[in-house]
Amino acid sequence: MAQQSDIHSQRLLIVDFGSQYTQLIARRVRECGVYCEIYPFDISAAAVNEFAPQGVILSGGPESVTGDETPRIDQSIFALNVPVLGICYGMQAMAQQFGGQVSGSDKREFGHARIQAESNSTFIETLLKVSEGNDVWMSHGDKVTELPPGFVCTASSGSAPIAAMENAEKRLFGVQFHPEVTHTKAGFELLSEFAHNICGCDGTWTAANIVEDAIARVREQVGSDKVVLGLSGGVDSSVVAALLARAIGPQLTCIFVDNGLLRKDEKGEVESAFNNAINDGDMPPLDILTIDAEAEFLGNLQGLDDPEAKRKVIGSTFIEVFDREAKRLEGVKWLAQGTIYPDVIESAASKYGKAHVIKSHHNVGGLPERMAMQLVEPLRELFKDEVRKIGLHLGLPESLIMRHPFPGPGLGVRILGEIQKDYADVLREADAIFIEELRRADLYRQVSQAFAVYLPVKSVGVVGDARRYEHVIALRAVETIDFMTARWAHLPYEFIEHVSNRIINEIAAVSRVVYDVSSKPPATIEWE
Repeated sequence: MAQQSDIHSQRLLIVDFGSQYTQLIARRVRECGVYCEIYPFDISAAAVNEFAPQGVILSGGPESVTGDETPRIDQSIFALNVPVLGICYGMQAMAQQFGGQVSGSDKREFGHARIQAESNSTFIETLLKVSEGNDVWMSHGDKVTELPPGFVCTASSGSAPIAAMENAEKRLFGVQFHPEVTHTKAGFELLSEFAHNICGCDGTWTAANIVEDAIARVREQVGSDKVVLGLSGGVDSSVVAALLARAIGPQLTCIFVDNGLLRKDEKGEVESAFNNAINDGDMPPLDILTIDAEAEFLGNLQGLDDPEAKRKVIGSTFIEVFDREAKRLEGVKWLAQGTIYPDVIESAASKYGKAHVIKSHHNVGGLPERMAMQLVEPLRELFKDEVRKIGLHLGLPESLIMRHPFPGPGLGVRILGEIQKDYADVLREADAIFIEELRRADLYRQVSQAFAVYLPVKSVGVVGDARRYEHVIALRAVETIDFMTARWAHLPYEFIEHVSNRIINEIAAVSRVVYDVSSKPPATIEWE
């Protein structure tokens, strides 16, 4: 298959009705090799026509179509005359707008369900011909109780007599279940059938094509100008560095700021990862400038115990340090950032003027006015899993690409109360022990994020014949796909005991270790 000249030219539109799963739809579609974007349900007809998708997916949502003021599907969607797939609320809204009936029910359906075919449907057969393909995930109270004219029921479940419907002539499809979640065993195959065979999209949205497209765009954007990048060692900034090294080579300077709140041996691990990639011939040499700013950061944080205040100080200090060092470089006109807009919840709708508040440690969507540089964000339209794929394609080691997320303020949000150097030093050691043991036990990849937290409370411990009063370390590990919800990781008791013993025995300033068993919600992943 010939490569598309523009890998964005074939695309699907995802209309968001507020479901917590909407981003998962987009991620699954892109896994199919098809570009897509998420728009809010009240997007204008002009914007729909300008986007010109090959097909449309209507997401689920928390509302009921039986209400008077709940979201409806703009008629411009159907005026496109392209295939439309309604999921959950999307199916219900489609049914109602085409003359069907949606009703509330006491028999709600949340979680695992099994469907069965009710009529011949190539679309539904795609699901059922896969092993366990009738295992789906439901999340609904309302249900379609009367089909719209021209539609047929293609599947049912125990609680939903109309679990799927379609109008093959108009290429309109609806499923009550959620194919985007992994609990729907053949959900990927169903979405792939819709994207490829029904909408006619090629699978050109691949890591290799994304890289080549991004390189071309960066070269066109910056020309022969110099670019500076804040290299944190996280996945996003590391992939940007590798991508820009491939695109513009010596025009790029990376600044690595040691704020005193990094993981143990962070600088060395980052340098080693890039040096290995360079030596293997996968990447041109990188110009990395390392700045030791620990004293400046910790000095500015003295006396602060409010989490948001600490975030703001860490963010503003970083900008001051980075700006100062960048000004020493001659002729730099562009600032590169590893911003991933879909992964920043507060900015998900910023394109449409619906969201403005960004976590204070992020510099998303703009720069301080005093920084006289333009912004280049080559990853802005990607999801985290896509960033990881292109990082591997660019030659970065898996050990770097698959590392757990590390927050912008670093250990600053994992030290409760005022930040002190000795607290950070203790936490670094405890965190390193935890991560080392997770890797040794082959548990690191089984959890999505794991770290230690420093608690500013003292507890009694017994060492030999002596009693000592030292601080408490909390261990945190979660399992998640989207990082919007997360379950605490059920690590083996023996493992937790081993980690606890190591931390207490090897770090004199720790007397007690606890394990966090709260999920998100109601808790958060980070502590702060």
